This record gives sequence, C-alpha cells and structure tokens, in this order.
Amino acid sequence: MATQLFNENATQERAENARLSNIIGAIAVGDLVKSTLGPKGMDKILQSSTAHGGDGLVVTNDGATILKSIPLDNAAAKVLVNISKVQDDEVGDGTTSVCVLAAEILRQAEKLLDQRIHPQTIIDGFRLATASARKALEGAAVSHKDDAEQWREDLMSIARTTLSSK
Repeated sequence: MATQLFNENATQERAENARLSNIIGAIAVGDLVKSTLGPKGMDKILQSSTAHGGDGLVVTNDGATILKSIPLDNAAAKVLVNISKVQDDEVGDGTTSVCVLAAEILRQAEKLLDQRIHPQTIIDGFRLATASARKALEGAAVSHKDDAEQWREDLMSIARTTLSSK
C-alpha cells in the first residue's frame, strides 16, 4: 500500500520551470517590501484572521513585520524571509534592505539565465564579485584605534546614526 506524501492538489515542477518559479517568487517578495524603504516609504495594511473569528488589521512600513506576516509556499521566497530574520538577529537592522538586495541579485541572475548562461557560471561570477567588493571595502576602511579622540568621534557618529534610523 502506497503512502501519499503530498496533498491531492499538489503540483510538481522540474528544472527550468522550477528555477524560474522560485526566482519570480523571491523577486515578488523583494518588490513587496522595497516600497517601504526611504523617507517616502509606503505603509502596508496587513489583515489576518484571528483564532476568535475576528479580523486583525495592522498598518506598518516595517519590512520585518511584513515579511513575518505573509504566508509563503515558495522556497526561494522563504529563504529571503529567513535571510531577513538572520539579519535582524545578528545586527538588529537592515532586514528590508537585505531582502531587497537578495531579490535584486536574483533578478540579475534571471537575466543571465535568459541568456543561457549556466547557473554554476553565474554563481562563480557572484563569488568573484563578492571577493572584489570585499577587497575594495577593506582598501577603503580607515582605522582610528590608535587615536582615542577620533575613535570616540567615530563611536558618537555611529550612535547618532543608529538612534536616528528608527
């Protein structure tokens, strides 16, 4: 007797269709929260059904709140939400930005896939770009650890920026 693992309405996608479906889903999530960024960021109205039968409405422009609230069945979109959660846990800010950045990287990968470039070649290119960006950032970094006054001023600037961001 065979055991049924998936529900009767489940569909199966393979190869190119599955890859495209995942990319489109992730890009859609990135586009959803992208409009909340910046000083003119738009609010979203989130509606959820509660266990008591009532409807809960929340108005927010916080990307992390939006990402936690949307039900997803797309694997790549779920990865974007998880990236956002890790960003929040590790840094405490930038949840929307990291989601939008990842979605834009996938958007560019989709263009390369449309040109019939192999996915492994695209990944290798992204790894080279990451190494190049890291090298440029390390070259541009300035250390003030030996100058106490400048170190203090840097910390004050960081604190001002952090406190004014939310």
